[in-house]
Amino acid sequence: MNKNTKLNLFKIVYKIRKVEETISKFYSENEMRCPVHLSIGQEAVASGVCTNLKENDEIISTHRSHAHYIAKGGNLNSMISEIYGKKSGCALGIGGSMHLQDLKKGINGSVPIVGSTIPIGVGIALFNKLKKKNNLVTIFFGEGATEEGVFHESINFAGLHNLPILFVCENNLYSVYTGLEQRQPKKRDLKKICEGNSLAYYHEDGNDVIKVHNKVKEIVKRIRKNNQPTLIELSTYRWLEHCGPNWDDNLRYRPSGELKKWIKKCPLARIKKQIKNKPLISRATKQVDKEINSAFVFAKNSKFPSNKIIKNFYF
Repeated sequence: MNKNTKLNLFKIVYKIRKVEETISKFYSENEMRCPVHLSIGQEAVASGVCTNLKENDEIISTHRSHAHYIAKGGNLNSMISEIYGKKSGCALGIGGSMHLQDLKKGINGSVPIVGSTIPIGVGIALFNKLKKKNNLVTIFFGEGATEEGVFHESINFAGLHNLPILFVCENNLYSVYTGLEQRQPKKRDLKKICEGNSLAYYHEDGNDVIKVHNKVKEIVKRIRKNNQPTLIELSTYRWLEHCGPNWDDNLRYRPSGELKKWIKKCPLARIKKQIKNKPLISRATKQVDKEINSAFVFAKNSKFPSNKIIKNFYF
């Protein structure tokens, strides 16, 4: 991988981390009135996947949507404004953190209901095929969504109709506070489930952005060539609470030492270590910091949606 690609991956991982750390920092001010689900610790997934997508390729995201939105190139001013409930937000300040969209960048939206992204994304892919559009559709979801009936119905439909879809399963081991071993039988095999529905299956270290990028690059090339829907499972880990800006290791639903073990696999530290040019990293971080600070200032200074906008939306 050339140094420019590595630097670009670093900038995206850093941008996601810094944006979410800033959200966490300001959340206690009570100006962000929507729930936030942060991806700190999981940044390599969105970064490695979305850097392989074209601008007109489409994604559909989940309640944990910030990373996908940023990695796909969504407008940062609009995102932060949306979280602050401002009219300049990407959903006019009415949707909040879990309903991000930027159609110009192929971000069709994010939906908080577990598993609901999957049939929506399959529907988009079917529409594209009927209209003879070449857009690849990428669907993000957590491993908990693979337990929903709609997951099985959707991958069956995608395999049956040979739809050009990349299913991205972010396996962070937990559904809220419940671990994987408490939800799925030991002999359950996602690879066999996929292959039984005519999907190709791959697995990769979801905390190594270079490995994710390279593997998804191969997969996307194959999907564009033969339209076979494909699922990649990426092993990763969220550092903070399921919903909110705080650490929750004190709740003791995670085994002792597990969080520390995963922090040692920090996606940002790993990509930073591979770029040995410190002045280059310094310039990149300053550039990103400036953009993020500007977005928060823009959001705070923006106006709230009018009563007319709110009434038209709800009624």
